[in-house]
Amino acid sequence: MTKQIVQPGKYVSISYTIRDQEDNVVEQHDLPIGFVYGSDTELIGGMDKAIAGKTAGDEVEVSIAPQDAFGEHDPELTFTDDVENVPPQFRHVGAEVQMQNEAGETKTFFISQIEDGKVTIDGNHPLAGKTLTVQVKVLEVRDAQPGEERTSGIHSVQAPGSTSIN
Repeated sequence: MTKQIVQPGKYVSISYTIRDQEDNVVEQHDLPIGFVYGSDTELIGGMDKAIAGKTAGDEVEVSIAPQDAFGEHDPELTFTDDVENVPPQFRHVGAEVQMQNEAGETKTFFISQIEDGKVTIDGNHPLAGKTLTVQVKVLEVRDAQPGEERTSGIHSVQAPGSTSIN
């Protein structure tokens, strides 16, 4: 039997690791995640192009520039305030703060630094401005089953015979 290749209409499962410029792992999926190639699933920074034509067992490495990943760092989304102006539950690095503008739009900001009585709040994604390296392993390529093309987005792949609780 000929190995199937990644192309539109094929069901593909992958695992991947994303590393930053300092070679720190920033995201890792060891359990298979699957999608129908060519559907509306978006993979970060051209990962989909990198796996096109590959078969199960192939591995690829992709370098992703900031503009193709989480965007450039926007200094206008970063500001500093006195720590006493921030509610106590948000006074730690990494805390997520939901803020709303005059138009009613909500955006998530993160506490990125606390120093000398000041807190830095950043609306950029934590990986904004960083070049990322993605290592992708193609685990499975097969014909998509009826209805799988309508499954929007990447989803966890279950082992055969297992059940899920939704």
